[in-house]
Amino acid sequence: MLRACLPAALLLVPLLPAGLRAVEAVAARSGPVALEPLPGQAVPLILRVLLRQDPVLELGAAAVPLRLSDDRGRVLARLAAAETVQLQLQERGPQLLQGGAARWLPPGPLWLEAAEPTGSESFQLAGQVYRGRLRVIVEADQLQAINHLDVESYLPSVVGSEMPASWPLPALRAQAIAARTYALAQRRPAGAYDVKASVASQMYRGVVAETASTREAVASTRGQVLMHGDRLINAVFHSSSGGITENSGELWSRQLPYLMSVPDVDELSPVRDWQVRFDPEKLRKAFSEIGGVQRIDVLQTSSSGRVRQARVLGPAGSLVLSGSQLRSRLGLRSTLVRFRFDNGSPAGSAPALPAQSITAAVAARRDAAVPMPRWPGSMSPPPPPALAAAEPTAGVTPTGASALLAIGRGFGHGVGMSQWGAYGLALRGESHEQILRHYYRGAQLRTYTLP
Repeated sequence: MLRACLPAALLLVPLLPAGLRAVEAVAARSGPVALEPLPGQAVPLILRVLLRQDPVLELGAAAVPLRLSDDRGRVLARLAAAETVQLQLQERGPQLLQGGAARWLPPGPLWLEAAEPTGSESFQLAGQVYRGRLRVIVEADQLQAINHLDVESYLPSVVGSEMPASWPLPALRAQAIAARTYALAQRRPAGAYDVKASVASQMYRGVVAETASTREAVASTRGQVLMHGDRLINAVFHSSSGGITENSGELWSRQLPYLMSVPDVDELSPVRDWQVRFDPEKLRKAFSEIGGVQRIDVLQTSSSGRVRQARVLGPAGSLVLSGSQLRSRLGLRSTLVRFRFDNGSPAGSAPALPAQSITAAVAARRDAAVPMPRWPGSMSPPPPPALAAAEPTAGVTPTGASALLAIGRGFGHGVGMSQWGAYGLALRGESHEQILRHYYRGAQLRTYTLP
């Protein structure tokens, strides 16, 4: 999914890419959601996760012996417990290096799986242990390593990769439901895989990210998904909103009724407020076609204050960029950002950042004992904080070579559930249902079943 995060060990957050009272009553009223299985798939529901794309793969067995076979079930090699091998893609095709010997393998898909079913199948890839089995296919000049496993076995690792396992259980449960919904909505039977194991979809690091608390979060919400009408929602999430989330239609091409801008309670986030300094040399590299940066004018902001469009002026010309393009060029944590030069000169014209004290509305909403509404309804979000009027700074250019300061808030695209906000709401005593209700307006909690 489209979002950004740092490893949990660094910021206690992922980049990392969720209230509904009486879950059982809601599910019973709405009925189960029937999901079509993949062709040839048996219960349980299988998800296909792209782990790695590389011409060389380090494969291994964990606690139980494995077998490497082709698509027709013919065994090509056997791995003893704790044994590792290397799979290389050569011009002639895939080659297996095992015990000092090399052998050519057939060009079709390969399977690495337990030699005998144990109920707890696992394998190693690049030293990491994953549940389920591994399919390897050749795609262009790469070997694609695709983990096939039950979605409920996949989720404890996602929750532990996306949130610190020490966080309150309501936040972990909210993350589990959002991650389950997102993953199931991404299933593409015609493709080779459904999701990636990175922030391009959602983080998944295998068994190492599982803990007792993340397994409990998944088990206690088993099968629960978020729906809008008869469809799974696009349950996107991000690390920290900087005080207010974004309307999906102001970032992407479509405004979804359940992805509306809402106030956030992410005050405890280490990336709620941040500054980044760019020296002139870094600016010349980032904007080489215009020779650097003399000024940045924010031309358009969203209702939450995020940059939608900006003009960058340099010695050799100017560029008009979207907020996302500007963020990518500079490697910014979010587009909720403004600029100035470190000599005190303004970097261009822009409204001020929105006010940060907006949590009172969330506190008041927490105490409103109402059922989960459909959008629009009585629980529509409050209007965003007003933007300060822009102060024109036409002609203001720093004297000499000055560094540029980016002053911003939040981490990620800002749409959907804020993970640090979920943490803040959980600390206030909110349930996972209430957390989900706050960020995904009008979505309903239901339970999926296989037909």
